[in-house]
Formats: sequence, structure tokens, C-alpha cells
Amino acid sequence: MDTKNLSIVITTFRSEDKIYPCLESLPTGIRILVIENSNDVNFKKSIESKHPNVECFLTGSNKGYSIANNFGLSKVNTKYALVLNPDATLTQNAINNFLTSAKMEPDFWLIGPANNQNKKIVNNEIIEVNNLKGFAIFFNMIKFKNNFFDENFFLYFEEIDLCKKVKSNGGKIFLDPNIKINHEGGGSVNKIFKEELEKNRNWHWMWSTFYYHKKYKGFYISLLIILPKLISSFFKTIFYFLILNKINRDIYYHRLSGIINSIMGKKSWHRPTLD
Repeated sequence: MDTKNLSIVITTFRSEDKIYPCLESLPTGIRILVIENSNDVNFKKSIESKHPNVECFLTGSNKGYSIANNFGLSKVNTKYALVLNPDATLTQNAINNFLTSAKMEPDFWLIGPANNQNKKIVNNEIIEVNNLKGFAIFFNMIKFKNNFFDENFFLYFEEIDLCKKVKSNGGKIFLDPNIKINHEGGGSVNKIFKEELEKNRNWHWMWSTFYYHKKYKGFYISLLIILPKLISSFFKTIFYFLILNKINRDIYYHRLSGIINSIMGKKSWHRPTLD
């Protein structure tokens, strides 16, 4: 099938051991934009030399998933765009099936695939849904006016917020079980940074949880929703401090910090230290 109407956007951050299997699973004739959340010139040179259809942009610092993807999508001049995680690999007919789905449902806003976790799907019919997983989202670009992901999110809830925005505007979201994508999950960064990344994930999970609920339900209802997690994180931080369990203490301290910063209205500022 003709792929001239499709571009692919992949946001990376220290993802050297993830991105190459992903790229190898993609057709060579499609323009691919890799948005690397660093100033790693060697990564840019390496990836562009190995894959002539890849254009790598360096953001200069870790700006997060939303900002990087929005930047990539702003560079797209095709009818469709596929936002893909670097730890995802496509099966042979995945791209063709995306394009087939787009023709079957021309009024779509977003289309998502099945993955290796979709065990409950019993038939192969495309279905309308309210939410998609963020590892692979197929955009109908004419439905959007540079209004993609909320850039206040650094990590987590971006795709949930995007889908909610689409549905609130009367847009249609579809999941097609015929589109098969393997998603490793567990992060798209080199595993040697596991402990630091775990702290970062917990901070942002809590920050984004409160921010998302506040955005749609208001401050006080969101405070009631997050209060059990706030109390739990506070006491678990103290508990693990007393029993000298540094790893769990740091995790729950970061959860507590993420909640407090979000309640106080501070930006999603936390970044992992990977140097």
C-alpha cells in the first residue's frame, strides 16, 4: 500500500538499546522523525547514517513525552502520522492495516493497535473506543490544529488526556485488532539507569494523577481522590526510613513529592539524573 501519506514520530531519551529494533521493523520508504530529548550529537549521527529515511532532532534537554511529540508532529506534512514508542516493534502488515483502517473509517481522529497484552479480543472487527494505549497512536492530521498533547504532562496520562479531548470534541477513536504491535513496556531508556528512572516514574505518576483529575474535576474533588495516596506515601516514607530500606524510602519519598508539587500547582519539574 502507498505510504506517501504517512510520517512516523518517535520520541527517545537515552534509548540506544531500544530504538534500532523498532526502526528495523518499519518500512524503509516512510519518513521517520526521531525526537531525542538530549543534545547527543553522536546518537543523531549514528541513527541517521544507519537509516537514511530517519531525521533526528535534538531538543537539547529532557523535555518529556508531550513536548517532544508535539514538536515532531509539528514537522509532519502528511495526511497521517503514527506516534510510536521506541520499545515497540511492528509486525509485517501493521502499517498497511493502519492505512486500511483509515480508509474504512475516514472520519477517524485516532486509531490504536492491538498489542501482545490484548488477550480479550475475540474477533478482528475494528471497534470504537474511548481510550488508547500511548505506545502507538495513528493520527488523522486534518482533525488537529497543532493541538495535540497537553505539554504540562512530562510523563503519564498524556494519551488519556488526548483521548478525552478528542471525545469531548465529538471525535472518533478506534482500536483495530488486525494491527499487531509488540510493546516491551517498562520504559524506553537503557536499563542501567533502572533505580533513578523508577524514582522519576513514581514522581511523575503522582504529579500527573493529581493534575489530570484537577483539570477535569476541580481542585477539591481531586484532593479527595489523591488523599489516600498522599497519606500512604507519607507513612511509607517514614517506615522505610526507620528500617533503613533506602530504595523503597526513595520511591515513596518521590511519590510524596510528586503529589505535593502537583497540589501546590508547581510544574512537572522533576528530571532523572543519568550522568
